[in-house]
Amino acid sequence: MSSRYEPVIGLEVHAQLLTKSKIYCGCPVAYGEEPNTLVCPVCLGLPGSLPVLNERAVEMAVKTGLAMGCSIAPESVFSRKNYFYPDAPRNYQISMYDRPLCGEGRLEFEFEGERRVVCIERIHLEDDAGKLVHVEGGGSLVDFNRCGVPLIEIVSGPDMRSPGEAAAYLTMLRRLLRWLGVCDGNMEEGSLRCDVNISIRPEGSTTLGTRTEIKNLNSIKAVEMGIRWEMERQRRVLEGGGEIIQVTNLWDAAKKRLVTMRRKEYAHDYRYFPEPDLLPLTVEAGRVKVIGEKLPELPLDREKRFRDEYGLSAYDVAVLCAERGVSDYFEETAALAGDAKTVSNWIMREVLGEMKNTGGCIEEFPLTPPMLAGLLELVARGAISGSAGTDVFREMIRTGDDAGAVVEQLGLEQISGEEDLARIVDETIAAHPEEAARCREGRTQLIGFFVGQVMKRSRGKANPKLTGEIIRKKLEG
Repeated sequence: MSSRYEPVIGLEVHAQLLTKSKIYCGCPVAYGEEPNTLVCPVCLGLPGSLPVLNERAVEMAVKTGLAMGCSIAPESVFSRKNYFYPDAPRNYQISMYDRPLCGEGRLEFEFEGERRVVCIERIHLEDDAGKLVHVEGGGSLVDFNRCGVPLIEIVSGPDMRSPGEAAAYLTMLRRLLRWLGVCDGNMEEGSLRCDVNISIRPEGSTTLGTRTEIKNLNSIKAVEMGIRWEMERQRRVLEGGGEIIQVTNLWDAAKKRLVTMRRKEYAHDYRYFPEPDLLPLTVEAGRVKVIGEKLPELPLDREKRFRDEYGLSAYDVAVLCAERGVSDYFEETAALAGDAKTVSNWIMREVLGEMKNTGGCIEEFPLTPPMLAGLLELVARGAISGSAGTDVFREMIRTGDDAGAVVEQLGLEQISGEEDLARIVDETIAAHPEEAARCREGRTQLIGFFVGQVMKRSRGKANPKLTGEIIRKKLEG
């Protein structure tokens, strides 16, 4: 894009709340069930059915708002947002309009090495619509299972100035929602969806251009690609003497291009009016206080504390604090094992590696923090070598036994007796006479080779530090 223009970007993010039931009825919330099996007259808007607000959804919305420093309205109002789509059986959505639950707040995140702050204009509750399933060969079917699934819509200010910054904002928002336990952030399953509002203007200008919308983006990569595509399209229109028309676009992931869906609606097109079947939502200050007192330590605060308290590097902290569960696991293990850096290394290399291979999560990881701390204690006091510790770790995962039992079963107690080690070193040197000769001639880097061979010959049981010292005495002495 020409440097003559800068983009002005704001995001509207729809996050599905992790409630067990829907927002206005008791139907369960579940993904992947048989179509139209999780519905009732309220979901379908049948005559005579009345919505009843899910209080758990309200608590989660307040929790999210407090985590982002939002003001919580003592009284907010649900409204009917009228629109006519085949996946909306009521022909209106019960949302919030001019009196949302959460007012202005902020979201902080890192972008290109700097701290950025984006204004949150509002967070409000609403329900989701159903899902259209387009049949090959023509025709569409409707699955109403999603009707009534609880959502919060998080509306940012137009504060972002590049696709990368928008992606960083969305990444941090997803992380925060998962951290709070209010949304699983699964964009592939539609738990988190993003609408982008974008305009461009000449650099240095303070006047906003005409904005367009990209709707229902379901990946962070699609957000970046869609913004880049639209920025370039608007630039070509303006430089060609044209006019930007306010439209809503959809991202075609297969063709990697935007497709215009409709002319952009305005608020009055939705003919909002207060929902007559729900009383205004009252959230007392005492209830807000209780929810606030239960807020966990937030990600950026925990990152700073880990750096200050444990002396960990920025990289280590970023990895450990990417997920709240992993950072909790680290902290509990470090409290038992004592050596934070060693615990950090084991979690990043072994625990996260195992989770990546198996696709599991830390909450279901077979080694509890006390079990991992027990293993690290054996390594720290020299009962087993570090390499043997890795074998023990694998066996603990397989059997569920603690470290001491596995070491005994596998016979992995470390060999630290000088006489025993010297015997193994002699055997190893005798097996590699050419390398031993070169080492005696000054190729001391071969010491590492011999340490490796001794470890192999001892099945990882040799004390590596003492082994190195014995080898040096025999080959350098």
